[in-house]
Amino acid sequence: MLARNSELDGALSSVQQLEDRFNKRFGYPWVFLNEVPFTDEFKEKMSAIISGPVSFGLIPHDHWFQPDWIDEEKATAGREHLIQDGVIYGGSVPYRNMCRFNSGFFYRHPLVQKYKWYWRVEPSVNFLCETDFDPFLFMEENDKLYGFTVALYEWPVTVPSLWNAVKEFIDVHPEHLAPNNSMKYLSDDGGTSYNLCHFWSNFEIANLEFWRGEAYSKFFDHLESKGGFYYERWGDAPVHSIGAALFARKDQIHFFDDIGYQHPPFTHCPRNGEVRRAKNCTCTQFDSFDYNGYSCLRKWEQVIRS
Repeated sequence: MLARNSELDGALSSVQQLEDRFNKRFGYPWVFLNEVPFTDEFKEKMSAIISGPVSFGLIPHDHWFQPDWIDEEKATAGREHLIQDGVIYGGSVPYRNMCRFNSGFFYRHPLVQKYKWYWRVEPSVNFLCETDFDPFLFMEENDKLYGFTVALYEWPVTVPSLWNAVKEFIDVHPEHLAPNNSMKYLSDDGGTSYNLCHFWSNFEIANLEFWRGEAYSKFFDHLESKGGFYYERWGDAPVHSIGAALFARKDQIHFFDDIGYQHPPFTHCPRNGEVRRAKNCTCTQFDSFDYNGYSCLRKWEQVIRS
């Protein structure tokens, strides 16, 4: 979990729910990261509700703050443009720091280095069903690399040059494209343009070694060199999604239909009524964003079937 000290109440809520719904059975460790030191209150209250080991880490300065080489005049103009367009976090530099950190640095942190798998959790989210199986073991045993619960379209004004940067990378490094990849999830015209579909990365269960691998590492370095995290507002969700869709096989990406999850304003609730009852879900299929017009889940299911 990436959290600020000011988010203690929301972080406690998310952690308590996931402990009750899942981790009290398994006792997996938690890692909390912050760009400033955690307060004693944060550490004490969080440690008191967690069943397994817990660690609190400070993010290295260069992994969080805007790099010195970014043209601040250009970045300021980009923020002002998004503010005028009414884009959420359009003017926020800390939000951009977070997107860049989650795109290219969280898996390099010393406290995370020793792990192969992670479940990303945000403050103030809700877990709506019992998770009585081990998703890490499921991923390991079934050769999966990336798992999600919500898929949707990105705001086009936040990523106007992202796809051109992606195409540049593919042109130079076609060897990194996975066979049987998910390009059809990202593009409706064979890769010429981006349809803006992505997996919502505030929930991820994924393989850290995938991000640390050569393909994604070179891909992130290429995106970093463009400055789009600061000149535009490139989110870690489209960046992770494009990386997973292109550098993993489509069968290595998994939709966790049986995990009920809510990050306001969007909810995923298991589609099968028997599953909802068996897992004591506190949601209904009518709550689900799955087949909302702004959801990309239909697109994903077409790709998996093709």
